[in-house]
Amino acid sequence: MATRIRLRRVGRKKQPEYRIVVAESEKARSGRVVETLGHYNPRTEPVTITVDADKARAWLAKGATPSDTVRALLKQAGVFSAPTG
Repeated sequence: MATRIRLRRVGRKKQPEYRIVVAESEKARSGRVVETLGHYNPRTEPVTITVDADKARAWLAKGATPSDTVRALLKQAGVFSAPTG
């Protein structure tokens, strides 16, 4: 099972909010998820990013690959750091 950490869109029309979720890579964007790690609201000032850091690190250790957007959000939240070297 190849898993990805990605965003799932929730919220009303023209008012997007996103959940940061772990899902199988073959599933649809709003399809079945394995676990919810947090949420992201780009409409607030400043943007709201809430992540369960322990769960996120555990999934990264298990081999889940974050999408590009989620990788940037995890860096902002202090969970994911770029490899040095």
